[in-house]
Amino acid sequence: MQLQPDIADEVVWSDSLTAYDQEHLAVYLRLLDADQAGADWREAARLVLGRCAEDDPGAARACWESHLRRARWMTEVGYRLLLLEGRAED
Repeated sequence: MQLQPDIADEVVWSDSLTAYDQEHLAVYLRLLDADQAGADWREAARLVLGRCAEDDPGAARACWESHLRRARWMTEVGYRLLLLEGRAED
């Protein structure tokens, strides 16, 4: 897990765990924390994703929505896949 991985404009969706997911677990956690705390999406996009809503609000919002959607998927489905992966390695 990288603390400062490159952030794609949009998460490529998959019903399985991806290498991108594994590299961006910290990003997903930070977005979930920001969302839970009620942070403004513009601030989360800037601080977590490196996207400036003032420069291109549409692109920044799309990036934030895409990554937050994937972060939520990780809490509902992806974490189970991580656990299964960990068991397979034992």
